[in-house]
Amino acid sequence: MFDFSTVVDRHGTWCTQWDYVADRFGAADLLPFTISDMDFATAPCITEALHQRINHGVFGYSRWKNEEFLAAVAHWFQQRFNSRIDTTTLAYGPSVIYMVSELIRIWSNPGDGVVVHTPAYDAFYKAIEGNQRAVVPVAMQKQTTGWQGNMAALEAALAKPENKILLLCSPQNPTGKVWTHEELAHMSGLCARYGVAVISDEIHMDMVWGDHSHTPWNDVARGKWALLTSGSKSFNIPALTGAYGLIGDDESRDAYLSALKGRDGLSSPSVLALTAHIAAYQQGEAWLDALRAYLEENLHYIARELNGAFPKLNWQPPEATYLAWIDLSPLGIDDGALQKVLIEQEKVAIMPGYTYGEEGNGYVRLNAGCPRSKLEQGVTRLIAGINTLL
Repeated sequence: MFDFSTVVDRHGTWCTQWDYVADRFGAADLLPFTISDMDFATAPCITEALHQRINHGVFGYSRWKNEEFLAAVAHWFQQRFNSRIDTTTLAYGPSVIYMVSELIRIWSNPGDGVVVHTPAYDAFYKAIEGNQRAVVPVAMQKQTTGWQGNMAALEAALAKPENKILLLCSPQNPTGKVWTHEELAHMSGLCARYGVAVISDEIHMDMVWGDHSHTPWNDVARGKWALLTSGSKSFNIPALTGAYGLIGDDESRDAYLSALKGRDGLSSPSVLALTAHIAAYQQGEAWLDALRAYLEENLHYIARELNGAFPKLNWQPPEATYLAWIDLSPLGIDDGALQKVLIEQEKVAIMPGYTYGEEGNGYVRLNAGCPRSKLEQGVTRLIAGINTLL
């Protein structure tokens, strides 16, 4: 029913991943597998809804707090996660990271600590440090069964009175770890015990593979908390802007909305973002399920090719996300040398693991959200680059 194999040319569309790859990698003629958007056109139901809204022709100020949007979000959580949400706790934001930053300002003071699992999404470091807070890293543990959180180290960090917030990534980026209900409940209990607020970034919640299942934070929440997410990753609509969240207590929600509207003047959302989210959550389930099947096979393709070329890697697809977090350390390759070969010789852009903190040394993060033909080129070039150094 849906075509994910046809290549869509994104050149000349002001596309960060393609048109501005030189900003990060220093060369413009690279095949990119970088930031986490996808090379697929969005769901037909979304483009149809956008066309209808555009044909109306009037694009005045709009309100996010409308019954259609609230009902669409509630429907999605019930349908996909069997989770009943209280729509009175819902709040809009222009992006998840904006909402993260604002809640960091509300729930902590300059100099306070924000606890994060590392390696971490690079925007987390920027949001914390940009708000004059301290990053408090808790390293993830790689085991033969997959990635695990170190609960003892997490409790030690949460117990320190200067640490006010746990900034959780669920599912975790870049490792692709899916936190179990039991793990999340344990974290919730620890945060409640030590009076630590929780910001749970769940933007990858729809991209969970195999037998794993996503548990929304509201299902385990205690104390001060917020669940922040968007349809932007799942339906490839980040350029429309728009995110939303559940903020558990009235005081924090009122403070957030006051800053959004009063200080920052951002309370009128992109009407096209609202239109897209409503269409996605009410009509986009079949498209998303087809996309998920395609992406999961993309990840298995990477595993077959990498492990065939380098058996000692024994790389396994992540539990979630379309981002392949690949440990190349068994091959003993220098990160800088690999990037140089990939850029200058293979003409490919793949994110170096150190982008996500020192625990990312020896890794690369390859975005598999693309047609298989592009992925085949990228994996072939990655293998060739590694072989050059071996």
